[in-house]
Amino acid sequence: MSIAIVITAALEAEGFEVVRCDSIVERDRLLAERRFSALVTDVMLTDGDGIATIDRVRAADPGLPIIILSAQNTLDTAVRATDTGAFEYFPKPFDIDELARTVRQAVGSNTVKAELEGEGAPASLPLVGRSAPMQAVFRMITRVLRNDLTVLVLGESGTGKELVAEAIHQLGQRRNGPFVAVNTAAIPGELIESELFGHEKGAFTGAVARHVGKFEQANGGTLFLDEIGDMPMQAQTRLLRALQSGSVRRVGGRDEIKVDVRIVAATNRDLQPMIAAGTFREDLYYRLNVVPITLPPLRERADDIPALARHFLAMAAQEGLPRRQLSEDASALLSRQPWRGNVRELRNFIYRLALLSREDVIDAASLGPVLAEVPRGEAANTDDLDASVRAWLGINSPSPGTVYDAALAAFERPLFEAVLRQTQGNQLRAAQVLGINRNTLRKRLSELGIAPGELAR
Repeated sequence: MSIAIVITAALEAEGFEVVRCDSIVERDRLLAERRFSALVTDVMLTDGDGIATIDRVRAADPGLPIIILSAQNTLDTAVRATDTGAFEYFPKPFDIDELARTVRQAVGSNTVKAELEGEGAPASLPLVGRSAPMQAVFRMITRVLRNDLTVLVLGESGTGKELVAEAIHQLGQRRNGPFVAVNTAAIPGELIESELFGHEKGAFTGAVARHVGKFEQANGGTLFLDEIGDMPMQAQTRLLRALQSGSVRRVGGRDEIKVDVRIVAATNRDLQPMIAAGTFREDLYYRLNVVPITLPPLRERADDIPALARHFLAMAAQEGLPRRQLSEDASALLSRQPWRGNVRELRNFIYRLALLSREDVIDAASLGPVLAEVPRGEAANTDDLDASVRAWLGINSPSPGTVYDAALAAFERPLFEAVLRQTQGNQLRAAQVLGINRNTLRKRLSELGIAPGELAR
């Protein structure tokens, strides 16, 4: 108990209001009665094992940052503490000043997580979720807000990777600077260097004026590089050089231009096989993968679907669509759907639901027909090409002016893979079937990271 008194005095000296107890029973009673910003707990309490009962803390307050102290300085204790999702673990003896700093970080992270979950967050950041996977994401976001470390956001299409990038920007120390997003998959390979680094007048045919690239546009702020796995190898080399030097050179230019940008990159692809195949630079991967944040697919956090649906219904109403609500059975039905397009597909469906439904409160009986009639992600797995295209448009919602290139990029991979399977991986025959030059096919396969030999199996 003496250590608890010392910790209490140290934290109160830092300006915190501290409530002290020494038992699991008292801890649970306090958590039921009021909200706290952080919990500091010993492993051994007077009536039991503090770690073994962390699940009760999570049930009372899923997002509460927990700092665990222990005199049992064993690997097993450290692993158990980590498995609970603890914010930090301190083996005894520890530095009391370091503990106070960690508590301040934990309290700050809890405030940011509340913002991320919608309590005062910018309307453009619907990062909603109290599930354990999303809490892990929120913890990672809070740890990069006070620094400029490069972040690599990983996850399936539609999980909200750009929202994570926007959150890091809008809640971080660069919030007053520009946020510039570029989808590298939607830019033709021959133009991507010009888009990123700019070009001088006359640098190539059609360069009738100087163009300022995305790096310069993002100076003082954040540059979000989406679908980084689709970047051509030559552009990867230029990007690596820019990251290493902190400067860019416009296409056709001679001067090095210093830029101050934070890089957040994202991909829905597994970059490790691409590195092995020689289609993604290993040194660039390590330069980007300083802080990885992996977004879970919606199927792994189905408990968040009702809250997400309510959030999107509220957004739809703010944008002029009829104000709707979901009954409990309708929310349960939504939670059982596969949502292969993840949060993006759910959002688009909820908007359609708000428009098509006639009832102010939508129940499962009225939701069912809408689920059956409106094209969704599952349609993309059927043989009906028209339905697949309509489903792709509904799920992906490309920005105006990019639909054609984005659709071609999305269709090219499955087309090449299907033809290569049909030809048993024979590239010459595949090129003949496709009606394109073999060298063109080989170049695109390399850029897309497709290994023909694996498709022949």
